[in-house]
Amino acid sequence: MQLHDWWFVVIAVLWTGYFFLEGFDFGVGVLTKTLARDRRERRVLINTIGPVWDGNEVWLLSAGGAMFAAFPDWYATLFSGFYLPLLVILVCLIVRGVAFEYRGKRDDARWQTRWEHAVFWCSLLPAFLWGVAFANIVRGVPIDAHREYAGGLLGLLNPYALLGGVVTLSLFVLHGAVFVGLKTVGEVRLRARRAAYAAGVVAVPAALGFLGWTQAQRGDAGTLITAAVAAVALVAALGCVRAGREGWAFVFSGVVIVASVATLFLALFPDVMPSTLNASWSLTVGNAASSAYTLKVMTWVGVVMVPLVVAYQGWTYWVFRRRIGVRHIPA
Repeated sequence: MQLHDWWFVVIAVLWTGYFFLEGFDFGVGVLTKTLARDRRERRVLINTIGPVWDGNEVWLLSAGGAMFAAFPDWYATLFSGFYLPLLVILVCLIVRGVAFEYRGKRDDARWQTRWEHAVFWCSLLPAFLWGVAFANIVRGVPIDAHREYAGGLLGLLNPYALLGGVVTLSLFVLHGAVFVGLKTVGEVRLRARRAAYAAGVVAVPAALGFLGWTQAQRGDAGTLITAAVAAVALVAALGCVRAGREGWAFVFSGVVIVASVATLFLALFPDVMPSTLNASWSLTVGNAASSAYTLKVMTWVGVVMVPLVVAYQGWTYWVFRRRIGVRHIPA
């Protein structure tokens, strides 16, 4: 395996970690308006991710930075061609972070309601748009001979990409509802189970259809295995939700996300952005990579820094592992 192949795997792992971790806090953000019945319950949901949501976004920064350094042509073409949806995601992430911090700064119902709306919409939109973006990356986009995006915004809103958005949104809501059930007590916990099952009813046909479509377009034996793992894990997650086993349900919902992202990256390799205009114009791990020296330096930096980040995040989750409920929120 050459260094550019290795860094393709590393980037896939970073994106997988981001979707696994940020996925459930996007889901919790959506549930603040669909699960919580009053302001104290919304505070409970926000508190479940309060200590960890910003740490989860480190994986996005790491994935984006690794793409920029290891595959600059991939990064440039992706961010220029997908400029508007990625800009919407960026603005949502900024506003969402501000909303978490500013919601409780004033004891005013209208002030808090506005920021709660911001949390909801700025969780829902990225959860949907990430699926649209990655589905388009796998499907392929118009890239010309100069490695530049030659399409428009409407071309990104094709049926396959929109289905990908539905899949990520429904899976993240399922993942978030399971996380809420794992982190709370009382009535909120019981309603989280019902919300998880409801999200699963949407996620099952959407995910099976999307994975089957991906397999038909770009699949091989490897993607067939990972897609099958995702399908089995999704059914197992719903079974654990019905049985009230939140811990196992969270494990299986995480496996669904990991296996689904693995399916997309396996379907993509050795391309990083296929061209729908001419296959020879596609960006690959070979023609889009940085120099061997750059990749070598990045490898040594990654070997040192990645374990530190993982260890710190693991410690954070351990410290804030206890369940919370409405009784822990002052009236």
